[in-house]
Amino acid sequence: MTVQRRGISKTPESSAIEKKIKRGNAQRQASSWRGNVTTLLLLTGVTGLVSWMYFSWADDFTHTLVSRGEILTQPRVFTVECSEDYKKYKFFPGCTPTKCGRAITDSAVTLEEAQKLRRLAERGLSLAGSDGGASILDLHSGALSMGKQFVNVYRYFKNEIRDVFTEDDFELYRDVRSRIQKIIAETFGLDSKQMYLTKPTFFSRINSTSAKTTHDEYWHPHIDKETYGSFDYTSLLYLSDYGMEFGGGRFVFMDPSSNRTVEPRAGRVSFFSSGSENLHRVEKVTWGTRYAITVSFTCDPDYAIDNPSLP
Repeated sequence: MTVQRRGISKTPESSAIEKKIKRGNAQRQASSWRGNVTTLLLLTGVTGLVSWMYFSWADDFTHTLVSRGEILTQPRVFTVECSEDYKKYKFFPGCTPTKCGRAITDSAVTLEEAQKLRRLAERGLSLAGSDGGASILDLHSGALSMGKQFVNVYRYFKNEIRDVFTEDDFELYRDVRSRIQKIIAETFGLDSKQMYLTKPTFFSRINSTSAKTTHDEYWHPHIDKETYGSFDYTSLLYLSDYGMEFGGGRFVFMDPSSNRTVEPRAGRVSFFSSGSENLHRVEKVTWGTRYAITVSFTCDPDYAIDNPSLP
């Protein structure tokens, strides 16, 4: 999810993105499978072992990388070829993506920790919130959605903020952030000391209220490296359950031949290299409320931000 959708001029990079989206749509539309069809294909290998693959067809071909009902005891990793995006930036050994992909884990954060972070988000976002369907709270910068704009929660509420947040809240947030950084480093073979937290890193609350400004339009396809520049690795920690607490709101990787989705589950962490190999979007939330935290990392120390601290 992005905090803000920026206008895109017709640069070679943006044209390439548009072509990638159109090419994927054309390939999907060329399929003879149309309408609402669900097919279960039986695949038999040369060893005689039988495996099953589930395909769900609607207007587009969509494959679920991990469903809400699954509990992953080990990270589920999908390797993809790195894009050319990173060549436009300074190379940082031990960090700049050379092995790209996307992964999901349910073991980095406990359900109890996710529930505590959810309550932190609920308390902070209850102070204001967007007039549209997407609100954010950034503990680092203090940015909080309020109506059609943003305010600094620390300056706006001053000493009252200690009635909303506690030192324990911030300590949990810092600990979870550190664990996410560690598992990204382990998965992609990085030196975690060469990774730096970067902005924006924020809580999000999304519901089905109609967008009032472009800040509320979270559903557009985008590439984090193109949008922010500093991003090298993006992660999301989900704080609510798809299909139980909200509808829609799945995370969608838009590959040339199909869409690949992640169904949110409280405590689940999804992470990926931030280049155009991971073009993505979030489905519109149709009912309920979806909570998550976006935690972003850069390889460039010039774009590093510190852990947040309670004023």
